[in-house]
Amino acid sequence: MMNEYYEKITSLLDEIHATQAEAIAHAGAIVGETIRSGGIVHTFGSGHSGAIAYEAHGRAGGLAAVGAITDPLRGLAEKVEGYGRALMAPLRPGERDSMIVISNSGRNSLPIEVAMVAKEKGLKVIAITSLAHSRSVTSRHSSGKRLFELADVVIDNRGDPGDASVTVEGLETPVGPTSTITGAYIMNEITIAAVCWLLDHGIEPPVFRSANLDGSKEHNDNLRSRYTAPRSMW
Repeated sequence: MMNEYYEKITSLLDEIHATQAEAIAHAGAIVGETIRSGGIVHTFGSGHSGAIAYEAHGRAGGLAAVGAITDPLRGLAEKVEGYGRALMAPLRPGERDSMIVISNSGRNSLPIEVAMVAKEKGLKVIAITSLAHSRSVTSRHSSGKRLFELADVVIDNRGDPGDASVTVEGLETPVGPTSTITGAYIMNEITIAAVCWLLDHGIEPPVFRSANLDGSKEHNDNLRSRYTAPRSMW
């Protein structure tokens, strides 16, 4: 079983590398332009997708201009229409900002409404989702929209409907979800693409150093002072 899961994950990473390069480059350009213009890149994921949103936030090798939006209910209200708008109400994004929304199924009201509000405020929206899953289900939002139908850029994590990927003899329900691993890979690929875009445009990327390396504090504190914005929820 361990070999089967390993092979599934490596196969998906290969698929993403082969099929999503253009979308990732486009996302990197949006993030790069956001940073060049002095904006903030907001990230959001509901439930376990929140781990992917935080993958880009405040870490070694990550961009200082990224802020993760926190859901205090941790996905418990992701099917409740109106909750996403309430969650976004305190957020005051600038017109130069952008948004990355992560949802494996792309069907629940919370990530859909986060994307809707971002679009209404003029932000470019990048979606990380499973197109196979999303296209196999209906939206749970009254608009009938799924996340991939709202985004400016869609990056497909290539996952199976239901996320879990390994069938074990004697158990009907599959195990071994893939979206967290593939999502983290995609998020870091977007970061790398944005860094390359910034360098190509003559701009030093605002990249955090590990807080556990000597001499990093001054560098990181300087970046935080530049990018901690009152309109961000982080």
